[in-house]
Order: sequence, then structure tokens, then C-alpha cells
Amino acid sequence: MTTPTIRVQHEDFDLQAEVDLLSKGKPGIGAVVTFSGLCRDEGGALAALELEHYPGMAEAEMTRISELAITRFGLLGLTAIHRYGRIGVGENIVLVVAAAPHRQAAFDSANFVMDFLKTAAPFWKKEHGKDGAGGDWVAAKDADDAARDKWK
Repeated sequence: MTTPTIRVQHEDFDLQAEVDLLSKGKPGIGAVVTFSGLCRDEGGALAALELEHYPGMAEAEMTRISELAITRFGLLGLTAIHRYGRIGVGENIVLVVAAAPHRQAAFDSANFVMDFLKTAAPFWKKEHGKDGAGGDWVAAKDADDAARDKWK
């Protein structure tokens, strides 16, 4: 079975370097799909997000989700990276790179991984406003649960 690359890290990642590492010189790959999640400004009110995680458990859950995706979609490679710490507007938060023989499996697996990361992996986000005020922790969303549940 293909082994996923999983990282939880404070530092930024280089999307193209991760794609190259996963796919260059590997026969059979016909499609690579990437998803890069960025910190948005929430209509100009947000300065940054503070992301926390449960060390060890976050990596274990990301591995479990990634292995499910590899098996379900017949992937030839998968990388999932999630950052933690203070992340400013426009900066990278999460990256999923899925490599498959065909495009549909790559697209579907990237969606699958993100839908489960959003709901099952132990990460928490706190908003920091441009006005300097620390915001609340971001609550789970019913829409995220519905997106995950479509895969069952």
C-alpha cells in the first residue's frame, strides 16, 4: 500500500516542492490534484488565525484519514500538511496533494481528505481581529459535517 506523507508543522510549506516530491518520476500517475487552504480576512475584520492541535493525535488522525483515501480511491501518493500557530491573512494553513492514475480519483480523494480533516482531526482555530481583539474559538459547522457525511 502507498504510505501517505503527513506533517503538522509551524513553518510554511512550498506547494510546488511538495507536488514535485510526491509525483516526479513516478510511473502510473496521470493526475495530481492539490488543495491549499489559506487564512481569509473574513470581510476585512480578521488579522490572523491561531491554530492549535493535539500533538500525536492530530498526526494519527491525519494518517488514518489519508490511508482511507489511498485505499478508497486507489491513490499512488498522498501528502497532507497542516500548520499550527499564528497564521496571518493570505498565508497557507493546509495542503492536500493527491496523485492517482486518473483525475476523478485525485479530485475525489482531495475532497474526501479535506472533508474529514475539517471534522475529525483535532485542530482548533481562534480568530484575531484587525482591531487587536482576540476573538472566539471557531465553532464546528453543520455544513462541514454534511460534507463529510456524503462520503459514508
